[in-house]
Order: sequence, then C-alpha cells, then structure tokens
Amino acid sequence: MRILKFGGSSVGNAERINNVIGILQKYYISKKIKFSVVFSAFQGVTDKLIEIGKLAFKRNLQYSLELNSLIEHHFKIASQLNNKEKISPLTKKLNKLFGELKEVVNGVYLVKELTPRTLDYIVSFGEKLSCTIIGETMLNRGIDCEILFADKLIKTDNNFGSARVDFRVTNKKIINYFNKHRKLQVITGFISSTSKNEITTLGRGGSDYTASIFGAALNAELIEIWTDVDGILTADPRKVKDAFSLESVTYEEAMELSHFGAKVIYPPTMLPALQKKIKIVIKNTFNPDFPGTYILEKEKSSKFTVKGISSIDDIALVQVQGGGMIGVSGIAARLFGALARYNINIILISQASSEHSICLAVLPKHAEEAKKIIEEEFRLEILDGKIGKVEIEKNLSIIAVVGENMRNTPGIAGKVFGALGKNKINIIAIAQGSSELNISLVINKNNLTDALNVLHKELLKR
Repeated sequence: MRILKFGGSSVGNAERINNVIGILQKYYISKKIKFSVVFSAFQGVTDKLIEIGKLAFKRNLQYSLELNSLIEHHFKIASQLNNKEKISPLTKKLNKLFGELKEVVNGVYLVKELTPRTLDYIVSFGEKLSCTIIGETMLNRGIDCEILFADKLIKTDNNFGSARVDFRVTNKKIINYFNKHRKLQVITGFISSTSKNEITTLGRGGSDYTASIFGAALNAELIEIWTDVDGILTADPRKVKDAFSLESVTYEEAMELSHFGAKVIYPPTMLPALQKKIKIVIKNTFNPDFPGTYILEKEKSSKFTVKGISSIDDIALVQVQGGGMIGVSGIAARLFGALARYNINIILISQASSEHSICLAVLPKHAEEAKKIIEEEFRLEILDGKIGKVEIEKNLSIIAVVGENMRNTPGIAGKVFGALGKNKINIIAIAQGSSELNISLVINKNNLTDALNVLHKELLKR
C-alpha cells in the first residue's frame, strides 16, 4: 500500500487535475500498484474561504459575491472535467455541499460571530469540494474508487485551527475502515473531527500530515508527496541558480531544512512516518518521471557533507545584556517563560559564554512586543542598572547550513566563516547545536542572496 498526496498547486485547475488523473492511471493503476490518494483544496480556495468567513463576520455583503464566485469556479472545473450526460450525480453532491456552506456563512453574517470552531467548519469545504469533484471524475472515467472524508476517521482534541490527533482512536478507525473498504480511496486532506464529530483542521501542512497519518496507520511501504518542484533542493532556486535536487535526505535533515524556510514539507508531517520508519518521497506533479527526493531514517552513504542551505529571509534580533545577568540562575528561564506566555516564537538563540548577553531571533512583527514583554519581566533589574536597555536590530536574515555528515567532520565551520569573510559578509550572530547538524548564522538582509550563493559554491560542489 502507498499513500499519495497532491497539493493545491497540483490541482489548481481542470488541466492540472487531468494531469494528476493521468499520473494515477499511468504509474499506479496500469501497474496494479495498491494505493490511496489524499487531495488538498484547489489552489487558493482555503484562503478564499477564510476571506469569505471574515467578510461575513464584518457584515460586508461582498462575502456573498465572493461565495458565488467560488461556487462558479468549482462548477466550471467540474464541467470541464466531465461530460454533460455523466455530470448529474456530481452536480447534486456539489449543490448539497454548497447549500451547507451557504447556511453557515450566512449564519456568521447574521450573528456576527466567527469562532475558530466555525472557521474550521467553513474551510473544511475546500477539501470536501476538491475530493468530490476529483473522485466523481475518476468514477466517470472508469476508475473504481470511493470518496472518503477524513474527518470520519481522524479524531482530535478541540484545539480548532491546529488540532492534536488522538492516534490511538484514529489508527484503530483507519485500520478498521480499510479492512472493510478495498477500493482506491480519494481522501480529504487537512480535516479531522473531535469525539463529538465537530470539524477540526490539522493546521499548516495539514494535507501532508493527513497522508502521513494514514500511511503510518496502514504501515504503508511509501508515502508520496506530490508538489510543484523536483524534490528537496540544496537551496532556493530563486536565489541560487546552481541549486540542484537531492537524491535523499534523513528525517532530521528534512526537518531542519523545513524549519529554516524550505517550503517542500512541514516538519510535523513527518512524525507519524518517522515513528514507523516509513520512507517519504517528494515528487513533482509537472515532471513525474523525475525520481524526486527520498526522506529516510538513515542514509547508507552520501557524497555531500552539507545537504542544503536554507534561510529565513526576514527576522529581527532582540538583545538583552547586562552585568547583572552574569552567574544569576534563572535569567534564561524567566526570559523564555515570559515570551512563551504571550506565544512569541523564538527562532534562534545565541548566548555569550560570559552570560553577559542573550540574543533572540524573532519574526519582525513580534519584535516590539517581545521587547515590551522582556522590559516588563525585568523592570526591577533594569531600574537597578543590572540589565541594560533591550535593543532590537531589524532587516536581518538567518542562513542555516544543514547536514548530518557535518557531525565529527572537522573544518566545516571554518569553511562557512572563511567563505563569508572572503566575500566581506559580516556575521552578526551564530548558533550551533551540540548535534552539529545545523550551523545557523544571522546576517544583514541585504547580503542574503550573495551569502547563499557563496556558501552553495563552497560547500555543495558537484
């Protein structure tokens, strides 16, 4: 059994959906490979549903026009994919779904209330609509399949917007369902439900996560994530023209690269697969013959010490310093605890061994708030002069140099710093974990593209 997943860019219009169905027929159905397939909402639809919900909440009648446009968009794709004489069952299903969607959105408009629970219910229609259209189209073309709304099987808590999966219940439900349903399943990504059958969603990367959940529960031989690039690249090709696709990476390398800006896969997606040691492959819908990149537990060998150079393009550095921090227990705990209470995510931490200063990288939109929180937490120390002014430096970027083979390989850091130094690129802050899997550098944002190209040329020679 394989679990395949196609993202929104792969099913953005009728032509692309025809391409996906062609891939399924050519590479799987004709070869009698057993599989089921997860689909995201059509490209841009999830964002449009959120916009419609917010317009209705604001009592802006534009919501109705946007909703009608969305309805027309789906019916247009359905009609482009199916002959008139075969489209009637699909039309009935779509009318039913749109009737339910209209009802809830109109309710938001009337009540002027948009809770996370209601928003999850609204955005769930993206996947329900895409899978209904694609599944019915496949049936009309003689492909024996069933449409499966994943909220029937994936059970979560009630943390709407980013629900946590109850794997004990979910795995049991998936196994029981697939024991009774042997046909190819066309599965909605992203959506799930509570024990009370209230719709929830799985958060960012939710459709990939759905594929991983089903793959792990069914002990799949392989999970295939089909997207719009040739696997995982050594760097962002928009910034580094010499970037190339990797044959394979480990789970840890993939997680590190994803955390620092590589958009191919979202780290939590991999956890169920990692626990079951199931391989994941990243494939390109628009170049299906390309082998893609395999994500493995462990590689037998690799010709590259460094696997990739990733970046977060825009960050701010918040610096706390003062002689009163030296040798004082609990300073870091108070600092991180205060920021955590306000849900400020810390991207990178750098602390001098003297304990005189701590630097924190955060998103620019959180910088001023983080500064105020820290000043409030340490107001007495600041008044006493034990801690100086909390400072913010903006217009910065983080570069992450990632590779498992960097462990115990002398000279990698020297090459990194030397390459940047020769090209007069200043390093503002450095962080490296004891695992030696990642060296992270903070630099001026204006130097980002030059730095990425310099490091790629130095560290990833083919």
